[in-house]
Formats: sequence, C-alpha cells, structure tokens
Amino acid sequence: MFLREETVVTANWREQPISEAPSNVYVISAEDIRQSGATDLPTLLRRVPGLSVIEMSGGDFNVSMRGNNQQRANRILLLIDGRSSYVDTQGLVPWKTLPVSLLEIKQIEVLKGPASVIYGFNAFDGVINIITKDPRDMKGTTLQAGAGEYGTVRTAAIHGGAAGDLGYRLSIGHDQQQQWRDRSSLAFRADRINGQMNYQLNNGGSVALEGGVIDSNRDDFPSADFVRSNAPYTLGYARVGYERDDFFVRAFWSQNNLTSSYETIPPLAPFIVFSDKNGNSSHIPFLTNSYDLVSQYSHAIGSAHRVTIGTNYRHNTLSGTQISGFSQEDRFGVYLQDEWRLLKNLTFTAGIRMDTHTEIDPTYSPRVALIYAPHPNHTVRLSGSVAYRPPTLVETNADVGTTTTIFGFSTTNVGQGSHNLKPERITSYEAEYQGWFFDHRMRVRLTMFDNHIADIIESVGLSPTSGTWMNVPGVADIQGAEAALSFCPPRG
Repeated sequence: MFLREETVVTANWREQPISEAPSNVYVISAEDIRQSGATDLPTLLRRVPGLSVIEMSGGDFNVSMRGNNQQRANRILLLIDGRSSYVDTQGLVPWKTLPVSLLEIKQIEVLKGPASVIYGFNAFDGVINIITKDPRDMKGTTLQAGAGEYGTVRTAAIHGGAAGDLGYRLSIGHDQQQQWRDRSSLAFRADRINGQMNYQLNNGGSVALEGGVIDSNRDDFPSADFVRSNAPYTLGYARVGYERDDFFVRAFWSQNNLTSSYETIPPLAPFIVFSDKNGNSSHIPFLTNSYDLVSQYSHAIGSAHRVTIGTNYRHNTLSGTQISGFSQEDRFGVYLQDEWRLLKNLTFTAGIRMDTHTEIDPTYSPRVALIYAPHPNHTVRLSGSVAYRPPTLVETNADVGTTTTIFGFSTTNVGQGSHNLKPERITSYEAEYQGWFFDHRMRVRLTMFDNHIADIIESVGLSPTSGTWMNVPGVADIQGAEAALSFCPPRG
C-alpha cells in the first residue's frame, strides 16, 4: 500500500496533479469522508490545515481561511459541481443546507488563497469545490440514517443508475437539530430533493442537467452580537451544461426565498428592537435570484504552452423590506492564462482577469506561479495573486432599523446602504514545498503565506440615528504557515 498524488480541477478548472497546480489545494476524498464520522460539511472541513470552523449555534456555521475570521464570514466561494452556492446578494454561504448528502460526494477540493483570476469575485480567501460522484458510480439504492445529541437527525436516500449513455441520480434527505440554549426548541430543520442526469456523447463530451429544492422551515443563527434570527427559507436551483476535456459551457439559476424574524437576547429584549423599514421585526421577506453563464476553453500550443481563456456573466436581484427597493446588479468577467513549461521540471503560470460590476469600477486580478521540481518526488511553488470581494446588494441598498428604548425614551437608528463602496482587495504571496518519502508512504506539505487585505467593508454608526457601510482605512496583514503530513504504514 502507498499514497497516491491526487488529481484536482479547482486550480485551473481542468484536471491536473496537485504538484502541478498553481495554487495550494487540499483534497478530502470519499474514503476520508467515510472514515471521518462527520455528519456535515463544516465539521469535515475542520481537518483542513488553515481553515477555521466556528459553530455559532445549532443552525449556523462560519468557515474562514488563514486567520481571516469574523462572525459572518463571507470571503470563501463554495462550489458544488461548478455551481456557486455563495449567496452574492447577502454575502453568505448556507453551510447547513447543502443540496447533496456526504454520501454523494466524490471529493472535496479546498483551494487556499485568492483565486479571482479563474472564478472572479468572491474567490477571496479561497474556494471550496464539492465534486459529486457520477451517477454510474452509485448504481442501486443507498439509505443512511443517524441520530445524536441535541436532537440531531440525519437521513438520506439515494438512487442512481444508468440506461445506455444516460446516467441518473435522485436523492432526498432530512436534517434537524435542537437549539443549544433550549433543547426543547428546534434550531434547524431542512428537507431536500435533488435530481441529476448526464448523457455521454459520441465525441467524448457530455451534457448534464441538475435541479433541486431545499426547504428549511427553521434556521436559528446569530444575526448580530445581541440579536438572533429565525430565518426559514426555500432554496431552488438548476444547472445545465456541456463539457469535454478542453471546453465547457454551463448555465445556472438559483433562488433563495427567505423570511426572517428577529429575537433580541432576553436581557436586552425590553430595550432593543431590530426591524425593517416598516417597523416590523418578524416575517421580514427577502427574495434573491441569481443567473449565471460560464464558459472556458483550454488549448495546448506545442509542448511548451497551454493557453486558457474564459468568461462569465452573472445577474443578481434582491427584493425585501430591509432594503431601499428592488435591487439588481450585473457582473461580467473575462480571463486569460498561459501555463509555460520553461524546462522539463520548471513551469511558469501567469494569468489576468478583468471583472466589471454595476456598482464599482473594473477590477483586474492577476496570478503568477513558478513551479520547480528538482526531483520527481519534490516540488517547490512560489506564487502571488490578487482577488476582490465587491459590496453585496445588502451593503449597497440596506434599509434597517434598530430602536433603542431607555427610561421610556426611544431612539431609532436607521442603517442605510452605500453606493460609494469600493471592493475589498487581497494581495497574497505563497511559498509551498511538497515532498514524498519512503516509497510514497509519506507526504509532507509545508506552506508559508503573506496576505494583505485593504478596503474592508464594515457597518458603522454615523450618529445616534443613522448608520451605513464604509470601507475601513488601512491594511490588515496576516502572515502564517501551514504543515500537513500524510503517512500510510506498511501492512504486515
């Protein structure tokens, strides 16, 4: 028995060994998932060096990368089979409500560091890409059920198969968990159904179609330091695409229909009320829709160059009573990258991406990487990259009221969005070593990084009666190192 180097797709949106990837990628395999005992994605991600996973309540997680922690973490892009599960309009990831169960996952690829050159906005701290199993690899029916403390219930039923060149999979599931502060009350409950089909074409390409619905009728999470939110929602999504080895085009749609009710923590409940622009603190609606079109083409020029070009367009809408009115934005990006093999053991990768956005000036996201392999078992990578997170539609169009009552006197602070925000920007430098030892029974990975984050967007109070969102002056510097060791002991 020996360890094998994983093949990943996330660094360049095409398959390549980890040692040839221009970014740091960590892989969690299906076997790792099975042996972990984890019941949800965030718990599984705790094993990844450099990731911080905070369980805020029975219904909410925050996942951050490389020390960039905050209560409502919003700087990691989550993909499921290439479809973004990041809610652009509000800047959040629904970590508890994945459309697939852990049983359906082939592998999870965690790209650490900015990746805007390929993925555009929101691939700020990194990308988590969930790749599901081919329906043909899940023939038959699989059932799973589990229960635990705090009323935890996890169930899933999956049926997959093939009919000629057509593969199909249908899955349903139910998850729930009680509150920490009150075990007799629900913190989270969700039901899901997901269907997927793919058809293999004679030219080696394939056509895929997927859709599903997640219905969460209880989702309890901290909305602020002193406010909790119960936000049941229904999430619908669809994906269609054509792919072959050197080209793909994909189209996505997702909708999040959410209703939020705010509960101030009991000691402050008589004094503070969180509300929408109509003065309501319960049953506050949010409706978001996102439409995506993504395409990429990669072509080898001789034996020394591989050029990749790509583009994407995204349209987001948001309506509700905690924003000033119906809001929408358009995003468009194009990118170009060249992987240049200078020598047999030396590769230089350089790419640049331009993104446009309704609210901000065009941004330019470069990435360069030098990969040197002095020996087949040893690789060194030096890289630098830039990424951006644009303001969300909430940050630009919010209309939120907070009423404070002291000794019978009430004051209402109205927080309003700003259209003068710049995108958050991260500039990152990395050095990584990967080495194999003892006939591929042990692998060592060592990484150092230096991140500089500017124009951080935060909500600020302007006066006792008004607030807004602003870019914070200055730069946040985060330096660190990561180490990972994998070992496969000999049998016998």
